[in-house]
Amino acid sequence: MTTALLETASSTATTEGGWLLMLVQILPLVLIVVVMYFLLIRPQKKREKEMQKMRNSLQVGDEVTTSGGIIGRVVSLREDTVVIETGSDRSKIRVKRWAIQSNETLHDEEA
Repeated sequence: MTTALLETASSTATTEGGWLLMLVQILPLVLIVVVMYFLLIRPQKKREKEMQKMRNSLQVGDEVTTSGGIIGRVVSLREDTVVIETGSDRSKIRVKRWAIQSNETLHDEEA
């Protein structure tokens, strides 16, 4: 009878230790995922949000640079395209809004 009681007690301890061992093995993986989120994913989403805000706040007359390196002044805005004027001969090019890389014109922030 005491042998059966001892075997039951040892198997219970092994089961509890097994869960603890599994938790200790999984914890580094969870920590790696959390660190990757804060170092890579979150800053990237923040940059994308800022770029979208910049593209939505474009105004006629702004000097912009496209992702292809074309520099020009915004002539007209549409829902998903922008017409820019480039060069001294005033060539006009229509580009997608997502192709605008930066806005060189400084605007006062509205409060």
